[in-house]
Amino acid sequence: MKKLIFLFISVWFSLVAFTTPDEGMWLLNKIAQLNYADMQKLGCKLTAEEIYSINNSSLKDAIFQLQNSQGMGFCTGEIVSAKGLLFTNHHCGYEAITKLSSPEHNYLDDGFWAKSYDEELSASDMRVSRVVRIEDVTARVLNGVTDETSEGEREKMVSKAMKEIAEEAKKDTHYEASVSEMYQGGEYYLFVYEVFGDVRLVGTPPQSIGKFGGDTDNWMWPRHTGDFSVFRVYMSPDGKPTKGYNKDNVPYEPLHYLPVSIAGVEEGDFAMIVGYPGQTERYLSSYGMIYKRDFFNPAVVTILETQLKTLKVDMDADINVRLAKSDSYASSANGHKLFKGEALTLKTTDAIQQKEQLEKDFQKWVESDEARNAKYGKVLSSLKQGYEAFGPATLDMIYLSLGLLQSGDNVMNAQAFMNLANLLKDAKNNQTAIDATVENLKQMSEGMFDKYFPNTDRKVFEASLKLYIADIPAERRNSVFNNYIFKNFKAKTEEESIEKFAQAVYTKSIFTDKARMDAFLAKPSYKALNSDPIYSFVSNIFTDVFAIQMAYVGAMNDIGVNERLFIEGLREFQANRTFYPDANSTLRLTYGTVNSYKPRDGVDYHYVTYSKGILEKEDPTDDEFIVPAELKEKILKKDFGRYADKTGDLPICFLSNNDITGGNSGSPVINGKGELIGLAFDGNWEWLCSNLLFSTELQQTINVDARYVVWVIDKLYDCKHIMSELDIRTTK
Repeated sequence: MKKLIFLFISVWFSLVAFTTPDEGMWLLNKIAQLNYADMQKLGCKLTAEEIYSINNSSLKDAIFQLQNSQGMGFCTGEIVSAKGLLFTNHHCGYEAITKLSSPEHNYLDDGFWAKSYDEELSASDMRVSRVVRIEDVTARVLNGVTDETSEGEREKMVSKAMKEIAEEAKKDTHYEASVSEMYQGGEYYLFVYEVFGDVRLVGTPPQSIGKFGGDTDNWMWPRHTGDFSVFRVYMSPDGKPTKGYNKDNVPYEPLHYLPVSIAGVEEGDFAMIVGYPGQTERYLSSYGMIYKRDFFNPAVVTILETQLKTLKVDMDADINVRLAKSDSYASSANGHKLFKGEALTLKTTDAIQQKEQLEKDFQKWVESDEARNAKYGKVLSSLKQGYEAFGPATLDMIYLSLGLLQSGDNVMNAQAFMNLANLLKDAKNNQTAIDATVENLKQMSEGMFDKYFPNTDRKVFEASLKLYIADIPAERRNSVFNNYIFKNFKAKTEEESIEKFAQAVYTKSIFTDKARMDAFLAKPSYKALNSDPIYSFVSNIFTDVFAIQMAYVGAMNDIGVNERLFIEGLREFQANRTFYPDANSTLRLTYGTVNSYKPRDGVDYHYVTYSKGILEKEDPTDDEFIVPAELKEKILKKDFGRYADKTGDLPICFLSNNDITGGNSGSPVINGKGELIGLAFDGNWEWLCSNLLFSTELQQTINVDARYVVWVIDKLYDCKHIMSELDIRTTK
């Protein structure tokens, strides 16, 4: 599963838990009372205390969330040595690898392996965190909240309590803390974290291994991708986290690390995954699923498709563009395929029908009791009405946000200059504030043009604006077109007018050229800023965005209230079921088994793939299926050593029926003894609506086998420095 962060999106809803032993993303502090017996039956040998403990070292202490410099989580990693070595997916380290790469040192294409601590490279924009403890604080957060409390007052009370609890947990410690909402506000949990800001790249295979199969194989089985990379966590000499790189820091000494098993996996073996799944919507109503199928997903897919096709042309033509854009391209390409596949799955399976049947049963139960009918009787009809309004509002919002405001790399940066514009209107009386604001903008602009390619940016910008006018009827378009672009850049056609506007943007705007930006900040003026084509573009967009936002936010708020009531009602309706909260980037555990599956008639997928499949897929004319010479030579010689299984071949990937989602990328797949047997990295095409509904028959997790990971490190690239740290287990 891959990271994909959109500026405009915040969808909170969630569907009912028809729990089976392998369904659910469970809170670790609940394992002992909810799941441990089932886990034992499947083959778990660890005690609940060995998995989660706040007093002793436990498995949870080896599981880290990968975060960007702003603290937003995007993947999972696991500590695998006493000196802070961390395994994660190649695609999770992709941004760090691309930022460290250049045409002269192309780690993306060539790979990188440090032979000593001194050779490790600082991943300056990455930090990692581990959970110290989890605590149920529901009673305190909801103290005083009743069914009669208004939504506005409820929000104030809850927000105040959440803030107070987090602040108390952090007081006089070096920890960070936050309170997370579960079940749409039905429960609340405190998470206390230890955050490390000094993370360094230790090793990565070339992307011809780490991303083998590219977008073609993405979400597909069979798979032959060596999706892993190796980092190291550092701490201060006194054992504390630091905010960033420090030359005096030393390798992190973990409370717990995972041994690595190369004994192999077989069908039916116990497998659990512990990590930070991003977001599921398992309690989403059928109306919400229809909304995603017919409105949200198609809009996002269409815009991303246009931008990706345009960008790919220049990436293929220029290695500098490719290195600069590879991470954002891969992220968007993954999202494009996910949203496209999710909508297709909702069309071609009975997922929505399953939900509709549940709702019929729920409504019948509600109407059989006067008190229940008074509380829940209108929930489903209100959700239907809400989503019918939400759909068209979503189209307008997505096309505006993703299609216009994210049409170019620096378009959204114009927003940061709006306060300066107001100050410059009265420069004489605002000089002190202007000076302070300009200093902040100078710091922000320093990174604005890193690996920026204006010619490429212009092509994407033009394509996005042309798509907008092609897809949005004239009467619904943002006024920026009629009131600014078509008025000031007149031409024979609307498309030619956009081209004239783009010409002005990329020859005159301060947001498309560093020299122009520096000159403006050295001598800022209201006239210069107000006449800037990008600034004028963004300013005009915001003149009538309020109405769109109100329609969007208003419908969302109504839906949010009714979704919370719906979940509350479902938990009463199915009182004998064990529910789990939706994923929300907090630490979770899922358990199941290694397994094969049959996605459709006549197709029976084996649970493991082998190295021979890499050669079967090889295509030297296709960047996605190039096989490195050193890898091909080893495979042809069958030089697999102790990493081959009983067939004599080297296992590459395997399947398990674990319940994961985005954010679980890089999560450890762990056997019953607490040993690492693989790294989770993807879901499967046949059930891409897994964020909305779990399928015991079709849902699968695709994992890179630990044997392939260690073989690449040991036999293929002879990384003795790394191998000396790993605790390799050879018996089951």
